[in-house]
Amino acid sequence: MDGGQPVPSPLLPLGNVSSDSSMSLEQKTTFVFVILLFIFLGILIVRCFRILLDPYRSMPTSTWADGLEGLEKGQFDHALA
Repeated sequence: MDGGQPVPSPLLPLGNVSSDSSMSLEQKTTFVFVILLFIFLGILIVRCFRILLDPYRSMPTSTWADGLEGLEKGQFDHALA
């Protein structure tokens, strides 16, 4: 081997590579969008775990049968006639 010439490494980029390592506008927009998706996913995970831990807290206190006037629960055949 020649003692004076450095051996090019395959890991180093060759050619005209700019030293500007900033992201383009499209990359920045994609990065922000992905971050927002991760935040949304985190909120959904927290909400699902809260529902799993206390499912009755999120249910309304009234039921669908509370709005029936003069009818007892379960007597639907008379209401349709």
